[in-house]
Amino acid sequence: MECNVKWIANMGFIAETGSGHTVTMDGAPEAGGRNLAPRPMEMMLAGAGGCTAYDVVLILQRGRHAVSDCEVKMTAERADTDPKVFTRIHYHYVVKGAGLKESAVERAVTLSSEKYCSASIMLGKTAAVSHSFEVVDTSAAA
Repeated sequence: MECNVKWIANMGFIAETGSGHTVTMDGAPEAGGRNLAPRPMEMMLAGAGGCTAYDVVLILQRGRHAVSDCEVKMTAERADTDPKVFTRIHYHYVVKGAGLKESAVERAVTLSSEKYCSASIMLGKTAAVSHSFEVVDTSAAA
């Protein structure tokens, strides 16, 4: 895996991933940034959320569960002093599907958090990580 990060102006940076995609990052105004893009640590949190959401959807699909939507709402706390690592992260999953079983979602969340989501597991080395979820049955809506 490769990534190239280039300084563009003030405290703005553009990252180009090995797959050829670009992402802009910026700093807070009080740190010389212009607040035009997410902060690098926000990107890290978003990456972990994307990683675990991907796992949960894939696990449910492979189990032939009718998942139609998955959202991960995350809250995090950081250390007060440098390095300001994440100290607590909570993932709350809202998973929707027709006839989707709570036990299937719980299993998918557990597998992601304990085995598959590299980003979340890595962040768990410095942060107390917790999870919760809710299942929304969309059978009646159909």
